Amino acid sequence: MDEVMADAVAEHLLRYNRDYEEQLTVADLEGKWLWEIVSSDRHGALEAYLRSEDFFESLTVMPQSQRVMQRLQHNYEVFIATAAMEIPTSFAQKFRWLEKHFPFIPPSHIVYCGDKGILKADYLIDDNPRQLQRFQGTGILYSSPHNAKVKGFKRVKNWLEVEQMFLG
Repeated sequence: MDEVMADAVAEHLLRYNRDYEEQLTVADLEGKWLWEIVSSDRHGALEAYLRSEDFFESLTVMPQSQRVMQRLQHNYEVFIATAAMEIPTSFAQKFRWLEKHFPFIPPSHIVYCGDKGILKADYLIDDNPRQLQRFQGTGILYSSPHNAKVKGFKRVKNWLEVEQMFLG
C-alpha cells in the first residue's frame, strides 16, 4: 500500500521539512531511505510521524492508482497487502484510508501482515525489495526513491506502467 498506492515519502518529507525548516526533496533520497540522510538524533521524530494518529490517513493517492485498480478488478482477483505489523498503530488508519480512496476493494481483500512471503498469489507489486525476495510468485518492484538502485526484479515506475503490463 505505502509507496505503491499511497505516497508516504511525500508526507514524511512534508512533516520533516516543516518541523526542521529544511528543504529535503525526493531527489535527495535517490537510492536511500530517509533514515539514511537524516541525522540519527532526528530518527525519533521520523518514527513519531509514522506512529502519529493521522500519518497514514493523510497520505495522498498515487496518480492513476484508483482508476487502474478499478480496471484490474474487472480482470483479476485483487488483494491489498500491507506490512502493517511494522507500525501496529497504522491498522485503523490504513483501513479508513483504503475505505475512503478505494471503496471498491472489499475489506475481505485487505491483508495486514509483516512478511509478504506468506502470500500465495501470482503477482506482488511492492516498493520494498525485502518483501519481494521471499514471495513465491512474480515480484514487481514499484519505483520509489529508496529502491532506485535495486536490480533483479521487474520494475514499474507508475500506475500507467502497471496498467500496460496487466491490461495491455
